[in-house]
Amino acid sequence: MKISPLMSEFSIIPVILCGGSGSRLWPLSRKSFPKQFLSISSETNKSLLQNTYQRIKNLKGLKEPILICNEEHRFIVAEQMREINIKPRSILLEPFGRNTAPAVTLAAIKSLEFENDAHLLVLSSDHIIEDEEQFIKIINAGIEYANNGRLVTFGVIPDEPATGYGYIKSDGPLEESELKGYKIDGFLEKPDLITANELIKDKRYTWNSGMFLFKANTILNEIKNFAPEVLNACKKSLEEKLLDLDFQRLNQDLFNKCPNISIDVAVMEKTEKGTVLPLRAGWTDIGSWNAVWKISKKDESNNFVEGNVIAKDSYNCYLRGEKRLIAALGVKNLIVIETSDAILVADKNQSQQVKNIVNYLKGKGIREGQEHKKIYRPWGSYESIVEEARWKVKIINVKPGEKLSLQMHHHRSEHWIVVSGTANVEIDEKEITLHENQSSYIPIGAKHRLSNPGKIPLKLIEVQSGAYLGEDDIHRFEDNYGRIHNK
Repeated sequence: MKISPLMSEFSIIPVILCGGSGSRLWPLSRKSFPKQFLSISSETNKSLLQNTYQRIKNLKGLKEPILICNEEHRFIVAEQMREINIKPRSILLEPFGRNTAPAVTLAAIKSLEFENDAHLLVLSSDHIIEDEEQFIKIINAGIEYANNGRLVTFGVIPDEPATGYGYIKSDGPLEESELKGYKIDGFLEKPDLITANELIKDKRYTWNSGMFLFKANTILNEIKNFAPEVLNACKKSLEEKLLDLDFQRLNQDLFNKCPNISIDVAVMEKTEKGTVLPLRAGWTDIGSWNAVWKISKKDESNNFVEGNVIAKDSYNCYLRGEKRLIAALGVKNLIVIETSDAILVADKNQSQQVKNIVNYLKGKGIREGQEHKKIYRPWGSYESIVEEARWKVKIINVKPGEKLSLQMHHHRSEHWIVVSGTANVEIDEKEITLHENQSSYIPIGAKHRLSNPGKIPLKLIEVQSGAYLGEDDIHRFEDNYGRIHNK
């Protein structure tokens, strides 16, 4: 189709949805650090979130993104954007997930503070798109439809009878070569295999990618028409937001009144303005380890291998290790994921069910189901190495120029030993500087603070000792990251 020359003058604000726990990719993806923040491909060190923005960076009219995430991941989102030299227009913090309709509504309202009526490109942070050039072409084709008041979604042309995706029915056959949009005729939930085999024969059916393009006022008007309770709750919670550094925290009580509903159900299934464009650009939503295996580079035995792995007489496997040696002998169609505290062994065809393992672990209160041993903080990270009843050993990493909160503990003492870098240590009224192989002792009840005044990362060993070693035994007095919530 012919693209208007005025398109280059349009403003496009990416809206990147960063929620979700990615439980099907456990144990690599967990609630504390889900898949969108991981580098899934061995060919790049960029996370899925970073790649989401990077693949559209050449779009004409592109503005800084609006990101929506939960409070727990706010510093991870900010840091990953900083790493690719992007300062978001806004990072909105949802107190809890309410699905995509509220997220889109919040972003649309927020966008009007920056642009009169920008085009919003709604993207999930956990997709892979291999043909980025084709993806840009499809977005450009969608801009003209959006400019004419259409709500555009991108339907992925199926290449297999997938049962893990919802389907979109258009009122005409979609041809990828034409980049022509058709009116949406309906949505189908995830079908069974028999139905899916029938759907791929009909060119009116495509997979629902969950990506959208529309003008801000157009989507807000449709939300007003079909889901006014969503619009009202989002407006009020945003009006009563709290500013927290570079973040905007929604009012929890007001946001709690917002229905938990997807943009598909709230608007797209009801509107007469829905348009679907054909998408074939190597799209994957990374919904399982089998999906990851399909897009990964494999060896002559059709295995993906990463880490310290030996594979003999093994075929069609995904073998990924972080710490320990994995030896696979005479196996087929297996997923093996090794981390520092958990190992998954699963049949590839059962990988969609990994979430059941996560739910079981969560129900039993087993930490490995939700948290990594390595925990990320705005100042760096820490990782528990050994833990017994009354003592614990951690590795602490502090980024250059960062500092932990001024704090004290009621139940534990700490001993810090510098491995590399320079540490500035405050203990009550005393301040000392420690270098490699030097140490300091922090008694129970002492006010203390750790910072990195140097130009390189600070790494130290922390030995905790005491009757209670929980992370909630922290009383903060000062904090650079707005984390003072002492009772």
